[in-house]
Amino acid sequence: MCGLIGFTPLSSLDNFSTARAMCAAITHRGPDSEGVWWDEAAPVVLGHRRLSILDLSPAGHQPMLSSCGRYVIAFDGEIYNHLTLRAKLEAEQKAPTWRGRSNTETLLACFSAWGIEPTLKATVGMFAIALWDKQTRTLTLARDRMGEKPLYWGWCNDVLLFGSELKALKAHPAFAAEVDRDALTLLLRHCYIPAPYSIYKGIEKLMPGHYVSIPLADGTDAAKAAEPRSYWQMDDAFEQGLADPFTGSPEAAVDALEQQLTASIGEQMLADVPLGAFLSGGVDSSTIVALMQAQSQQPVRTFSIGFDQVGYNEATYAKAVAKHLGTDHTELYVRPQDALAVIPKLPTIYCEPFSDSSQIPTFLVSQMARQHVTVALSGDGGDELFGGYNRYMAARKVWGPVQRLPLFVRRAAVGFLRGLPPATWDKLFDWAQPVLPKRLQLSIPGEKARKLADVLALSDGHAFYRQLTSYWTDPASIVIGATVPQTLITNPAAWPRTDSLEHAMMAVSY
Repeated sequence: MCGLIGFTPLSSLDNFSTARAMCAAITHRGPDSEGVWWDEAAPVVLGHRRLSILDLSPAGHQPMLSSCGRYVIAFDGEIYNHLTLRAKLEAEQKAPTWRGRSNTETLLACFSAWGIEPTLKATVGMFAIALWDKQTRTLTLARDRMGEKPLYWGWCNDVLLFGSELKALKAHPAFAAEVDRDALTLLLRHCYIPAPYSIYKGIEKLMPGHYVSIPLADGTDAAKAAEPRSYWQMDDAFEQGLADPFTGSPEAAVDALEQQLTASIGEQMLADVPLGAFLSGGVDSSTIVALMQAQSQQPVRTFSIGFDQVGYNEATYAKAVAKHLGTDHTELYVRPQDALAVIPKLPTIYCEPFSDSSQIPTFLVSQMARQHVTVALSGDGGDELFGGYNRYMAARKVWGPVQRLPLFVRRAAVGFLRGLPPATWDKLFDWAQPVLPKRLQLSIPGEKARKLADVLALSDGHAFYRQLTSYWTDPASIVIGATVPQTLITNPAAWPRTDSLEHAMMAVSY
């Protein structure tokens, strides 16, 4: 993890000191070095905090100037196929004389040889990029396909601000910290604020798979008119998959998936620093660790946290998996006071409101792992990619039959389900558990009964998913003067074209 910052300079400011202050706000992202680039002839200032992963030498220092002298880059992320990109440049006789082994230098060489959009399309990785073109005096901001790396940007009066975190933008004197009340409604619905919105007016998150080229040479009005454009769309990937589906046997599908995951994980293991993985004992993280260990000559460092509460403790499964795979495993059992101690730190960790309880154990396992490794892989995203959440099965098993029922039957069922409070449903299921079939032995049945009642009278599958993922179904009713902006989840017209409701739900989850 690194961090980048930038802004358009003001004659009334000490721009170098301002950049240093913005970088200082995100020192935690890059504790190894700091860099600031500012050319008096250029209408942009770039700053960078570095966490060294590939090429630990000064050859990887940022902001970095391209060998041709045209581009300056501040980059956060990893380009997993950067060795392949280097080989392609060399085969085309477009490679520079390499100064080091960093993927940042590879990116610069690709931009010089191929241009902006072709390079972005060729990259495989996670990244946020700020690229200054000295020739055209254009600033380009870009974000990876899945939006793994954050990138905020926006105008405060006539000053362009951008960076990896809102903390950095807030360190600039021009920043206006006006809360966007519409964004608050998104927080109440989703428990986070989805892109392109942020908690502050005038500041956006660049959408995943997008870039924006800002012509700073053409004046402020032209620069402000610049709009993001996509270089990759998930819709295209789905359409290609549906047009050419896998037709092999289940065994062949397993082999093909293992080959794909092995190659992907192998690329992500490329590092010049200690590397490990989070291990919960579930299918996702266990698969990641197994494929890591198969490609490592040394035991992989794995980390998990446990709880004394049996219903929440996964450490025993993680320990069993670690023993089976032969990893070098570390676990930490968390006490209630450990979790409570994290809560006062959360406003300094997250830039904007975030209401997922997983943030506490994620912080604790990350804190523990950092004592031993610099990079850690995880199984995040596996449930979205492979249908691991109950809601995907609910789309097939619940919504499918529900939509075929007459409306009066649905309304009667709603009255029955809401006739008992969730706690009573929980007690009834506990009492009946010994005689219930396995498929009805539910966790938190009272909560599931409430959700089922909420969706029985809905009109279509889009409304079904919106209901399932809404923590507050009418947030504008309690945020004064606010309206709810449309997002990918709440705008059916923007949903990807897929072959089923559950696949569409998985698609918009990213």
